[in-house]
Amino acid sequence: MRGGGVLKPAILGISGPALTPDERALLLEHRPRGVILFSRNIENPTQLAELNANLRAALPEGAVLMVDQEGGRVGRLKPPHWSALPPAGSLRTPEEAFAHGRALGAMVREAGFTMTAAPVLDLRVPGASDVVGDRAITGDAATVAALGGEIARGIMAEGVTPVMKHIPGHGRALVDSHVSLPRVPALHEDDLLPFIHNKALPWAMTAHVVYEAIDPHLPATLSKIVISEIIRGRIGFTGTLVSDDLAMGALSGSTPAERAVAALAAGCDVALYCPGDMAGNRAVLEALA
Repeated sequence: MRGGGVLKPAILGISGPALTPDERALLLEHRPRGVILFSRNIENPTQLAELNANLRAALPEGAVLMVDQEGGRVGRLKPPHWSALPPAGSLRTPEEAFAHGRALGAMVREAGFTMTAAPVLDLRVPGASDVVGDRAITGDAATVAALGGEIARGIMAEGVTPVMKHIPGHGRALVDSHVSLPRVPALHEDDLLPFIHNKALPWAMTAHVVYEAIDPHLPATLSKIVISEIIRGRIGFTGTLVSDDLAMGALSGSTPAERAVAALAAGCDVALYCPGDMAGNRAVLEALA
């Protein structure tokens, strides 16, 4: 990673399994907070090691290399080159959760990453969208709080930064926020409990969900009310708040740059933009001058 200085508050995707000259130039010019990789970027350990080495050379000192790796159906490091980890919904004891976190953290670290988008601290709510489903540990808030904390502790034991999600709670959403904007009548104390219990974790990712009783107009990612009163207030989270992917269908109707500016204005510390398109990446970075 290149020398110190101010980093732009954005984590971006890239287009494919190799860093292109244009992408490298963009990273060098704009110095983002980090890069996130997905399945389109990962073929095998040798290719990934070269890609991550090239990213480290292009990114500024202190930038993160992030992967969206939870276990279960959210896994970008996949067999046959990497072991399959079970979904969080299969975990039953603190010991299992800690071991899961250590295995996840070790896999991510050995692949060259410094951060993973886990654990999921949403509740599994009957009748809700299966976008969360078995990614959630269970529907019992106290169990999610305890086992989710153990997953995070295992990840950190391997020297990797966990990102708890989706604060302040995605479990009651009836639609998939990748596709459209969920609207939830109200947050329950149970939704908040896992995040309150783990408020000392270093990073959290927002939910693209409208909580109508709190802010009937804007999803948490773009809502000053939700971020200040609920995430920073009732939950008491003081760490780094990163948006969920600003390219998701829940936030349609504006440009990526407009969404990034709005997320930061609402109180997010970092804007996450994942598709890896050059035009979107440049627009987001230039908007965050």
